[in-house]
Amino acid sequence: MNDGVARPTDTQGQTMVEVDPVTGTVPRSGRGGPMAGAAVGNLLKSGAGRNVGLVIALVLLCIVGFVTAGDRFASTANILTILRLAAVVGVVSIGMTFVITGGGIDLSVGAMLALASVWASTLATQQMAIDYHWIFMVTTALLVGSACGLVNGLLVAYGKIVPFIATLAMLAGARGLAEILSDRKTQIINVNSFVDFFGGSLIGVPVLVWMFVVVAAAGWVLLNRTTFGRRTFAVGGNAEAARLAGIKVQKHTVALYVLAGLCCGIAAVMLMARTTTGSSTHGQLYELDAIAAVVIGGTLLSGGRGTIVGTVFGVLIFTTLNNVFTLNNLSISAQSVAKGVIIVIAVLLQQRLAARATTH
Repeated sequence: MNDGVARPTDTQGQTMVEVDPVTGTVPRSGRGGPMAGAAVGNLLKSGAGRNVGLVIALVLLCIVGFVTAGDRFASTANILTILRLAAVVGVVSIGMTFVITGGGIDLSVGAMLALASVWASTLATQQMAIDYHWIFMVTTALLVGSACGLVNGLLVAYGKIVPFIATLAMLAGARGLAEILSDRKTQIINVNSFVDFFGGSLIGVPVLVWMFVVVAAAGWVLLNRTTFGRRTFAVGGNAEAARLAGIKVQKHTVALYVLAGLCCGIAAVMLMARTTTGSSTHGQLYELDAIAAVVIGGTLLSGGRGTIVGTVFGVLIFTTLNNVFTLNNLSISAQSVAKGVIIVIAVLLQQRLAARATTH
């Protein structure tokens, strides 16, 4: 057998098989063990391998849901409910994926969403939407989200403030401004054309789900098939090396936070349509849900590696988990504990795979 691999031979040229002197068995190396193990390890470290693991986790979770809740879980109405709930957090998570891949973090996404929803549902904005078109409400939400993201980006890139602190300040400021604008009252949306359009369905699938699909697809193309995406990976992997390579790191960082803010504006429109309200309480703890989905999806918290597909699966896993817990009458506290455990396991796996990648 000539496969290009050198093997020890005896004096007559016959291949010798090494036998363990203690057990009398052929070592695993003689049976292709290391090669098989390396192949499995490479698969697990690859993007496709991680996505397969996420699919398996989602399938197992669905099986648990069907076993414990039966037709209540498997019904079409419940599946659409899961997708509708996942859509809003999913859009926020797409923006978070870009920021974390670029080496940053954004703790203010929930507050930005709340501020955008309040500003877009004020009486003045709604009146303009009634008089002219509901596009005024959508534009307002997108502009408010993008403006908040711009402030975050400027503070991080040019103000040299640590992303954790800068976005924490925006979290407090945006939430407070939303409370002031709304006087801590829920603003009811009376623009029927807005609710009918975004609250409707297309070929049986809610418009909100289609919006999530479009944003996720656009995010995948932007991250994996454009110069912007390659620069994002470079900045997240090593900002100084990216700067020396000619990338304008500061401007790119600002663009990443503006993109996250834009996603929050889109999510605000979706949440307004789903609840028919604008409120300063919208988006509570969305930052934690988004970060959790991004991390479990395979994006490195340290930056330099990100995956939109993984983020989508991460969102679906957490939303399905919440649904299973709710159908089985388990408390929100138990859901939070489960999320915490999953996040810790995901980060530990990331660290383990990263350590193995650096040693090989």
